[in-house]
Amino acid sequence: MACSAAAAAADADALFAAALTGTDGRPAALAEYRGKPLLVNFWARWCPPCRSEMPELAALQAEYGAQGLTVLGIAIDDDPVAVREFLAAYDIGYPVALGRDTGIGLMQSLGNASAGLPFTLAIDREGGVLLRKLGAFGKDDFHGVAQELMR
Repeated sequence: MACSAAAAAADADALFAAALTGTDGRPAALAEYRGKPLLVNFWARWCPPCRSEMPELAALQAEYGAQGLTVLGIAIDDDPVAVREFLAAYDIGYPVALGRDTGIGLMQSLGNASAGLPFTLAIDREGGVLLRKLGAFGKDDFHGVAQELMR
């Protein structure tokens, strides 16, 4: 989805200003990711395509994290305990915030009017949205996006 630089930055500002909760129950400070290359993935435990791409996202964080890339998951789930158990069972080591209703509204404001899942955004260091993708990614797609973000 193409967008102007001003619209892209405004979208990223909405993400960084969002009031979400961490899996530990404390507020998640998304503003701490401003100025860093960021791959944001909205997902849910009950979404098979979401679940299938999470190991690739974890591998991406492991491979590119030392270079500054952060993968950030935003779970659209009601049950924080179940999300924590899921993340532990699947050894997901990247940061995850709990979004539910706020996350749904955030997805819609970021260009996903249907609030379908999975939904992934690539945000560059300047806060520009380089990519919006509704639907599952493949392994090569993730690596291509990560390499683009790291330029």
